[in-house]
Amino acid sequence: MTINSRRFFQAFKYTVYVLLAMNVYWFFDEESSAATLQFANGIDFADLIEAFSATIDTAAWVVLLLMFELETYVLDDQQFTKAVTWSLHGLRALCYAFIVYAFYGYIANLTFLYETTALPDVTDICALLPDQWSWAVTLDDYAELNAANCASFSDASVYYQFRDMMAVVDAQGLRDIRYLAWVDVINAAVWLLVVMVLEIDVRLQERDRYEGLALRSSTIAKFVLYSLLLLAAIYWGLKGDFIDFWDAFLWLVAFVFIELNVFEWRQEEQQALEAASRNEN
Repeated sequence: MTINSRRFFQAFKYTVYVLLAMNVYWFFDEESSAATLQFANGIDFADLIEAFSATIDTAAWVVLLLMFELETYVLDDQQFTKAVTWSLHGLRALCYAFIVYAFYGYIANLTFLYETTALPDVTDICALLPDQWSWAVTLDDYAELNAANCASFSDASVYYQFRDMMAVVDAQGLRDIRYLAWVDVINAAVWLLVVMVLEIDVRLQERDRYEGLALRSSTIAKFVLYSLLLLAAIYWGLKGDFIDFWDAFLWLVAFVFIELNVFEWRQEEQQALEAASRNEN
């Protein structure tokens, strides 16, 4: 790789990282709108994770990504003093705590979506007017019902209300929203497994043991896990949830960079060992 191409590669990599950081804002904006309906009486501290699970999750992952970038690419081996190592591990542990917390939030959101009730004696959505109702367009996306748009959302004869919300949806829409929430839960669980495997990779690489069976097992596990994440991204793309699709795509690209960092780190370690062996001979 020439100097120019390496600079281009690094610029592209850090552009992806910046775009991921920007997604924190987009998720916050999306979830803030939904939270005004879901928590009409205000958001308690205990409700934060349910209201802003994607925002908290993405922010923690961005910090964790930077920690991996520092450890696998930016910092040289001699810079890993005890203070630096403990700082990196401490920040990563904090990120993992928030990521697991966000995973709980995704499960709480999924549970909430099963707490719906059919509206009695409502066979025409326009009959809900003039009260201030909203239509659940998709997960965390609601549109205010009015006389101009109410007939365009659905011609179903049964409608479902979300718990403690002035928001409704028909059976097909509810099914689609629940599927998206399931994908959120599965995607979050798979990412936890990915980062667990990557943590093992980094620890083994630090001890010069990332080879043989360990390397093959890691490669197979990550192929399966990344394939599942790609399927989740494709599903979000097909269902028209662009923010989730875009975020999933960027994270896959970002962790390809981390995998390349580990691969390059491993090559450098092997070259150093070979050079040391030649010098001894």
